[in-house]
Amino acid sequence: MIRLVVVDDDFLVTTSLKTIIEASQEIEVVGTGHSAEDAVKLYHELQPDILLMDIRMGSSTGLDAAGKILSEKPDAAILLLTTFSDDEYIVEALKLGVKGYLLKQNMEAIVPSIKAAKNGQSVFGHAVVDKLPNLLQAEKNHKGCHIDLTDRELTTLSLIAEGLNNKEIAKELFLSEGTVRNYISVLLEKLELRDRTQLAIFYYKHLN
Repeated sequence: MIRLVVVDDDFLVTTSLKTIIEASQEIEVVGTGHSAEDAVKLYHELQPDILLMDIRMGSSTGLDAAGKILSEKPDAAILLLTTFSDDEYIVEALKLGVKGYLLKQNMEAIVPSIKAAKNGQSVFGHAVVDKLPNLLQAEKNHKGCHIDLTDRELTTLSLIAEGLNNKEIAKELFLSEGTVRNYISVLLEKLELRDRTQLAIFYYKHLN
C-alpha cells in the first residue's frame, strides 16, 4: 500500500482527490492539509511514500514547501499538482528535483503518476513534457555537457529520459537490474548530478 499525503488549499479539491485516489485500493491517504506549512509538518510527522500538493497556496507556495523538504531529505518523492503550466513554475520545480509536475485538468493521470513515482520514476504531464525541450534549451552551459559517455551509458540515459524504471531498462538492454544501477551511478558521478530527474533534464537539454 502506498502511503500518500495530499495538500491543497481548496478543501473540496482535497476531499475529491482523496476519494479518487483511494478508489484505486492501492493508495492510502494518510494525511491531508491545506497550506505549504501543513505540507512540511505532515511530511515530517507522517513520512509518507509520496507527497502530492498544489503549487499556489496563499502566501507560501508548494514550491516553497518542496524546497524545505528536499533540502533536508533530497530523496523525498514530491508530486506537484496545479491548474497552471506556467514556465516559471516548471523550471523551478525541475531545479528543486521534484518527482513530477501534473495538471489538475488531467485527473485520470494522477493515480498512475503516484504509482510511477513510488517506483522511482519521474512523471510529468503531457503539457509539461511538450514544453521541456524549449525550456531547457534556454540554459546553455553545463559543466558536464562535454564529458564523454559510452554508447551504453548514452542509451541508458535516453531510456531514463523516457521514464523507464530500472527493471524496464534492464529488460530493454538485456542486462541485470544491478548492472543498470551501476550505469546510473556512473552517469550521476560523471555528470555530477543528483538523481534520475536531473539525468532526464540533462538528456533533453544537451543530447536530444
